[in-house]
Amino acid sequence: MLEKLKHKCRTASLQYIYYDHTDDIPNTDWNTINSDNNVFLSLAYLRSLEQTLTHTIRFRFIMFYDNEIPVGIAVTQLIKFNSAQLTLQEFPCKISDAIKNTLFKNLDVRVLVCGNLFSCGEHGFIYNTNHISSKVAFESLSDALRELRKSENSDKPSFILLKEFWPESFNHSDYIKEHDFREFKIDVNMVLPISTSWHTFEDYLSSMRTKFRSRAKKVFKKSEMIVVKDFSSEDIDFFKDQINDLYLSVLEKADFQIGSLNASTFKSLKTSLKDSFMFKGYFLNKKLVGFTSAFILNNVVDANHIGIDYRYNTSHAIYQKMLYDYVDLAITKKARELRLGRTAEIIKSCVGAQPVEMKLYVRHGNSISNTLLKPLIELISPSEYEIRNPFKLQLD
Repeated sequence: MLEKLKHKCRTASLQYIYYDHTDDIPNTDWNTINSDNNVFLSLAYLRSLEQTLTHTIRFRFIMFYDNEIPVGIAVTQLIKFNSAQLTLQEFPCKISDAIKNTLFKNLDVRVLVCGNLFSCGEHGFIYNTNHISSKVAFESLSDALRELRKSENSDKPSFILLKEFWPESFNHSDYIKEHDFREFKIDVNMVLPISTSWHTFEDYLSSMRTKFRSRAKKVFKKSEMIVVKDFSSEDIDFFKDQINDLYLSVLEKADFQIGSLNASTFKSLKTSLKDSFMFKGYFLNKKLVGFTSAFILNNVVDANHIGIDYRYNTSHAIYQKMLYDYVDLAITKKARELRLGRTAEIIKSCVGAQPVEMKLYVRHGNSISNTLLKPLIELISPSEYEIRNPFKLQLD
């Protein structure tokens, strides 16, 4: 167990404390910083992950103080994966070999991640902007992460990964680059702004051009036999085996996956978060053929993990129905935007989502390797994509 002693930042005036478990964290101090009630930084959410995933992921939590005043919090996960999992098929062969040979000499790669492995967005580090500057905040974060990496001894991670920031935060998060972190951009996050004129799903459909409205109606026709049910934690437990199989079928189609949940986690999240976590089952002839999950933040619906039986996906337009159901949920919840995540840009843009660039930062633990990291990172660029605009007018 890490010492629960205040460590002094080398270059800033703050102190920080590491915690091994959510039960050790002083709730009042943590909640003071998470004053906007970010679900992904709530202790209830983090406790659910910790209790169901510790066999594959090691969690560490950090609190930052200015004297005795809490000013920041960070969530980290130490993960290990095999370099054989890296396909890197989008890179030319020589570049792919260079990355593997230079950065992943050992088969087992350990990474210290500050952020959330299971959701896109700024869910790894927040601080009191009224009390400390961004420069001091990221300077202190760099110190804490590098010291945390050193403390892991035999399991010392090769990389520190800081994920992931929205464009409006780049001016602040870029301060981490002053501490030898390299930036790189990843595939865009597809986000649908919810128009103030959409009071019902029919309003949303009416705002579409004829072509895309007709497309939606075809999806509804193909999926008319699908029955959707809101799941309780008991439902999740009852269908846990099917849920795990459906989730695995989606993960197997991913190019690279370094973290995955399971039905036990979904059940725990539903029990802990209640209406802040939505889980829906999709049935065809009383057979579970899909599920969706979503987190309800203050004014955002974050579409999260899904599962699909692909044998029925084309014939019954399951995935497309799921996307429209997410839109309906966001409108019902009076959200400002719907975040649909990365991948499948074209089909997501057909429901109105727009691409938003996001940025990560990475640092290699070895100073020589970190120097070599820069030219390799510069070779990495987001995947190319096409988008469609389904609306008659620009969204307000």
